[in-house]
Amino acid sequence: MYSRKPMTKMAKESQTKLSEKKEESKKPIAYELAEKHREISVAEFFEKNRHLLGFDNKKKALLTTVKEAVDNSLDACEDANIAPELSVELIDMKNDRFRIIIEDNGPGIIKKNMPNIFAKLLYGSKFHTLKQSRGQQGIGISAAALYGQLTTGKPIKIVSKISPDDPAHAYDLHINTQKNKPEIFKEDSKEWKKDHGTRIELDLEASYQQGGQSVDNYLKQTAIVNPHATIIYTNPKAEQLIFARATDQLPKHTKEIKPHPYGIEIGMLIKMMKWSEAKTLQSFFMNEFSRVSSAVSKEICSKAGVLPSTKPKSANRDQAERLIAAIRDTKIIAPPTDCVSPIGEELLLKGLKKEINAEFYCSVTRSPSVYRGNPFQVEAAIAYGGELPGDKHVRIMRFANRVPLLYQQGACAITESISSTLWRNYGLSQSQNSIPVGPAIIVVHVASVWAPFTSEAKEAIAHYPEIIKEIKLALQEAGRKLAQYTKKKKRYSDELKKRSYIEKYMPYVGQALQQILDLKKSDEDQIENNLKEILEKKRGKLQKVEMENADYDEEFARIGNEKEESGKTEEEAEENE
Repeated sequence: MYSRKPMTKMAKESQTKLSEKKEESKKPIAYELAEKHREISVAEFFEKNRHLLGFDNKKKALLTTVKEAVDNSLDACEDANIAPELSVELIDMKNDRFRIIIEDNGPGIIKKNMPNIFAKLLYGSKFHTLKQSRGQQGIGISAAALYGQLTTGKPIKIVSKISPDDPAHAYDLHINTQKNKPEIFKEDSKEWKKDHGTRIELDLEASYQQGGQSVDNYLKQTAIVNPHATIIYTNPKAEQLIFARATDQLPKHTKEIKPHPYGIEIGMLIKMMKWSEAKTLQSFFMNEFSRVSSAVSKEICSKAGVLPSTKPKSANRDQAERLIAAIRDTKIIAPPTDCVSPIGEELLLKGLKKEINAEFYCSVTRSPSVYRGNPFQVEAAIAYGGELPGDKHVRIMRFANRVPLLYQQGACAITESISSTLWRNYGLSQSQNSIPVGPAIIVVHVASVWAPFTSEAKEAIAHYPEIIKEIKLALQEAGRKLAQYTKKKKRYSDELKKRSYIEKYMPYVGQALQQILDLKKSDEDQIENNLKEILEKKRGKLQKVEMENADYDEEFARIGNEKEESGKTEEEAEENE
């Protein structure tokens, strides 16, 4: 009888693997795909998508790093009521390697917070705070540290001191991108001559070029909208530039506000009710929102058909939706505006005159307005004439919360507002819906508790209709001031031209009168003097004046008065022209 041979060990293992493969082949492909799923940290995301933060090329990376560090220094100084004094130094290490050193006289940073501030993304104090500040997301300076780590492998070095009695604390930090946590390479305490302040040193791969999107231009524009700051800048060529402060007046200290009901959305309302400690909906609206009184809170609940005594945590989605509709149907006072701090017309003019050589300056600060429940305020200024080129497009300077915006000009609401304004009415050349041409610089500053940037790189303002409307109104008001000046300048030029014609033929008229009246030859000079007196009496005495606002206002007011006395007003002259 035939007998089966026992299976070898190798054969058994082979059969086991084959059966396992058959089992696996029966499972849906979703199981195989599920094994590849894993959580990623925000640091890993931006490690692969650094272009979203403004590090998409070497030139821009240098600017973005300086910008983030300078913005943080200015914010810290202003929060502590300290007149900012910043030192910015760029050192060329060759082979597209640069060392950036930025030092300030701010309040400093306590030791335990230093690693997280500089080596952890989305860590900061401003994301949940509704008041005007340069930083918003807690990404900027840590993203610069991440870029330096990726391109050079070197850590960011920080030294900070909070008082004369405490030592300075120093850290060398890397970012653990898998965990989005700081890794401390070196920790030390040292002596530092400063009473308080922070110093950052960072090596990165970059390139330095001068021009409109350079570090040089960024610091110059920063000095214009921050006239209270002193910035000492040393470029890679070892050339030092000092942007001295134009005023000792610090910006108005902003106050934190609560969200306004008009800017709330249903998902956010549900979240706020879930986490609120309020016992009733009435107290919830009064405590968690700005400008909501007891009467307004009751009105909202009444229109929504929800009892004011309802517990916020027990409210369902349908009730939240009715509450949102009731909020939109209820008249609520606009949010307070002490949360924004505009530059002001006077200080904006001082900043412009300090850095721009022109013959005419004007500025406008609009009253505060609101978009999505967020207060904002628009300022505009114009510098005209002087050394500015007249055959090119006007130069646009865009600012948000006192920070220059140097990239994505075409995608910005400020540029759209400028292009859609009719500048021909104000003395500048312009094709339809385009940037005007003329010897001018147009400055627009948007101050807001939450500036609506189009990306994390904070390079352009989003196209909210409320913001565009306010920008256009500010530009039109500044444009009317410019038009007054250009018209006066034209009349002044025309007056000089007319007088030159008369003065040219005055000697010949004098000779003719001398012959007609048979006067003596010695009376010829007296005749010419008499003719000049008649000219000045009829047309007014005109002296050469500098191209300044006050001089023109005074001169043309005088000319207008003298012409009015002779029966011809300045307005009639303008209509005839």
